Amino acid sequence: MNKDQTHGTTEQVKGKVNEVVGHVTGNKSQEVKGDLQQGVGKAQKVVGDAREEVKDQAKHDAKHDAHR
Repeated sequence: MNKDQTHGTTEQVKGKVNEVVGHVTGNKSQEVKGDLQQGVGKAQKVVGDAREEVKDQAKHDAKHDAHR
């Protein structure tokens, strides 16, 4: 797991907390902030997932090339 995956997941969790607290307290701006935070976190996690996939593929290719 890389830092983008970790940070993205953390932002999603923090965003969900803000969304729920905003909903429970009737604070629309906090609820919207939570929604946005979740979106940013999700995007960052997708970037991290892609980076991890590229890294894994490069390892696989290197191992495959070594056996030739």
